[in-house]
Amino acid sequence: MAFFVARDDEIKSGKTSDIYFVRTEEILRKKGVHKKVTAEFTVSKLPASYEWAIFGGLAEVIELLKGKEVDLYALPEGTLFRNRDIRGIPIPVMVLEGDYLNFAVYETPALGFICQTSGIMTKAARVRKAAGDAVVLSFGIRRMHPSITPLIDRAAYIGGCDGVSSVKGAEFLGLKPSGTMPHSLIIVMGEEEAWRAFDELMAEDVPRIALIDTYGDEKTEAIKAAETIRNLLAVRLDTPGSRRGDFPSIIREVRWELDIRGFEKVGIFVSGGLDENTIPPLLEAGATGFGVGTSISNAPTIDYAMDIVEVEGEPRAKKGKYGGTKKVYRCASCLNYVVTGSDTPPSKCPLCGGEMKEALVPYLKAGKPVRELPSLEETRKYVLAQLERAEL
Repeated sequence: MAFFVARDDEIKSGKTSDIYFVRTEEILRKKGVHKKVTAEFTVSKLPASYEWAIFGGLAEVIELLKGKEVDLYALPEGTLFRNRDIRGIPIPVMVLEGDYLNFAVYETPALGFICQTSGIMTKAARVRKAAGDAVVLSFGIRRMHPSITPLIDRAAYIGGCDGVSSVKGAEFLGLKPSGTMPHSLIIVMGEEEAWRAFDELMAEDVPRIALIDTYGDEKTEAIKAAETIRNLLAVRLDTPGSRRGDFPSIIREVRWELDIRGFEKVGIFVSGGLDENTIPPLLEAGATGFGVGTSISNAPTIDYAMDIVEVEGEPRAKKGKYGGTKKVYRCASCLNYVVTGSDTPPSKCPLCGGEMKEALVPYLKAGKPVRELPSLEETRKYVLAQLERAEL
């Protein structure tokens, strides 16, 4: 174990489970207890200031449970949801049915998959919403364990980022990695020499974006970079927080000085400490693209819990939970939900009168896949379409 990560076979065999599930399985097996249960995954509370989240991690849950004698129902990956329906009932985003012995030890990894992936997807979607049509790149892999680079980049891309910086993540996604140049290149070579070398040696399809804030004033360096590189696409500001002052004012100043010299087409790319709250004023000031790192890769997890709600057809639930098998309906217009214990669907959305559609769909029956997962691009488009339609 060179890098302290569990192997695929160890996850699938239950070795990444909490020990009390292993002990529960041992007790049930030795006592010969086989009971069909229904278990649902819900979120009691979203992270502070969140009114919605994006459901992610389903593909890995399917892989985890494939071949086990369980039925799996879930929201499609990339679905926007709120943690409670219009009446305040928790919304099940995923449901498992089967002999509890067949999936007891998989609660821990299943939660891990959806908690972290949903968190990253949700933060990326919030950043995407804040950035409007501006370019957003995911720069955060250096803040997390490198073994989960593909997970981070996949979730960030589906959530709305236009590109990712890592070589492996981009390879996994079928993209070209995105990025500019580091301060280290400037420090080793010198500013203008580094810009010229980058322009001379990088392939034509690599965007010419010059990092301009290593030593000097952003305005002066932006002008110098635009005059040095003939086909400059943008300048990049990665100014440390201790030196920023009024950052939107710096961006306005850079934009003004570039424009009056005929460099209106040179964009301003900003990185460093960004999130959905800091982006809007920078966008208004003239920024045209953003590299967002830690806030996406280290996003707050979506705090799902799995709870048994039915045993052998009888509703059962611990206190604080809602017993019984449920139906989940989603409005096609306003994207709000209605959860009910009845098979009779609402005739229309109580809020807007829109059409209500059943939200949970089957993915596994007795451990066998019954639905083909959409492509990466289809899932991303699904997320973006919801962000455009929903009043968030």
